[in-house]
Amino acid sequence: MDFTHTEDRRMLGDMLTRFISEQYGFTVRESHARSAQGYSPDFWQRYAGLGTIAALFHERDGGMGGTGFDISIVFEAVGRGLVVEPFLPTLLAGSSVVHAGSSEQKRLLQALIEGQLTAAFAHAEPLTHYETALVRCSAVQQDGTWILNGIKAVVDCGEHADWLVVSARTDGHISDPDGISLFLVPGNTPGVQRQGYPLIEGGRAAEITLTNVQLPADALLGSPGAGHATLEYAMGRGVLALCAEAMGALEAARDTTLEYLRQRRQFGVPIGRFQALQHRMADLLLEIEQARSSVINAAAKLEASDRVQRERALSAAKYTLGRVGILAAEEFIQMHGGIGMTWELPLAHYAKRLVMIDHQLGDSDHHLQRYIALGRE
Repeated sequence: MDFTHTEDRRMLGDMLTRFISEQYGFTVRESHARSAQGYSPDFWQRYAGLGTIAALFHERDGGMGGTGFDISIVFEAVGRGLVVEPFLPTLLAGSSVVHAGSSEQKRLLQALIEGQLTAAFAHAEPLTHYETALVRCSAVQQDGTWILNGIKAVVDCGEHADWLVVSARTDGHISDPDGISLFLVPGNTPGVQRQGYPLIEGGRAAEITLTNVQLPADALLGSPGAGHATLEYAMGRGVLALCAEAMGALEAARDTTLEYLRQRRQFGVPIGRFQALQHRMADLLLEIEQARSSVINAAAKLEASDRVQRERALSAAKYTLGRVGILAAEEFIQMHGGIGMTWELPLAHYAKRLVMIDHQLGDSDHHLQRYIALGRE
């Protein structure tokens, strides 16, 4: 099978990579990451102008891509540049609307794609440990309105988002896949309290408390109680995006380390000539290539009609990138020695991002168990 990118994808990837390398240096990135917003709205508009947000969605939804390989090529560039702008929250929230939204609700997509509005995906809750179906937030229908109560945890870019996609239980047990509903909630709705904080790898997230939040009937995404399939669809695309982002970060950290091994001299020779370091780097390069293969496999199967095949490919990729990402982060820092831990060297920030990617949308342990469980279905 030929996995060579189409000319359009290559052009998009080259353009985005060049823009980031020329306009989004490490100093610029840090100023965005440590700002009160957690990213730059101006740069977000510029990314939209380049068509990179549109590449995450199908043409039928107002985008110009939307396949697994379109998502992966954008997020690889995001990973190489340690970009903190809200690509992942936009993909997760937008995919939820794509999957379950009415024609009226889908009008929001164009504003998202153009960078005019921002959206966040508010699903995770305290103590859920990555379980998609474990939802304690409740939604009750009363006099033609929905009333939401609950807490959402670590909502990426949730502090300032214009819209929130919120999961809530309308029926069933707290861990039952049936009975989960999704709602479109304006960020300024009375009863929505957002407590923002900085993330360790840059950017900001929020704890969101919903207290008697009243929503009109048309705030419901899809049918009542049928939100689990939408969550799986959106989070599957998010898992692929994170794997591709980790792949981009791995490649950037690899290139930085190889250059350091060529330049750093000890005993009158570059340390890259030391056999022990050569063996360690060779082992890492094999691991990185295996990780790339898993991302390609997941991207190819993202639209597969066979749910088990699709979800196993995604979990296999997330497990592989989690394991390889942490291994590579540790090894690359070891090869740099003490300088690898300094704030001024981007390598330490790549290492932090690789570790944190493992904890988003399920860590390697979770996805290994999920891969095994899916094989029994």
